[in-house]
Amino acid sequence: MSFTPDHFDAMFVATDDPWRYKSRWYEARKRDLTLACLPAARYANGYEPGCANGELSAALAQRCDRLLISDGALGAVVAARERVHHLPHVEVRQAWLPGQWPDERFDLLVISEWAYYLDVEDLDALALKIEASMTPGGTLVACHWRRPIAGCVLEGDAVNRRLGNRLGWPQLLGLQDGDFRLDVWSSDARSVAQREGFL
Repeated sequence: MSFTPDHFDAMFVATDDPWRYKSRWYEARKRDLTLACLPAARYANGYEPGCANGELSAALAQRCDRLLISDGALGAVVAARERVHHLPHVEVRQAWLPGQWPDERFDLLVISEWAYYLDVEDLDALALKIEASMTPGGTLVACHWRRPIAGCVLEGDAVNRRLGNRLGWPQLLGLQDGDFRLDVWSSDARSVAQREGFL
């Protein structure tokens, strides 16, 4: 069974930064690597579900004409709204996923550090939502912690593998260290140099 909203609501009652996104070098480094792995310089319409307190969102906003972010925990939504309040092209919603996935189309989807909280059935449902909402040639990024998490059925490696297998899109990039795994897929298999016309 997937985790429930109560689990995350309780975490955000205690603090607006339960994973210390604001203070850890691990998190700052991972954000920089995530941004560096995007194959396009700009995106028209991005979506970051599971945004937590909006630290990655604020960075992604610099690369998107419009960015939707969401989280299931009310405390996270409040913190994210505060973090991006100065960015009028960023919209923050409360949504529990995969069931409340938005009925929109995106050319960038960033699934970062939360899909391992889903059970296999919900992860497969998430893959279907991603596939249905991605514009042709859009980019999917999945970044997940590789070590075991209490109560999670799947670890980060298994989550990213399953997403990649279910979608069947060309993988543009794969990066992993001892702690996290970051994968990028797109239906447009061209490299960055090819997209720029150098090859």
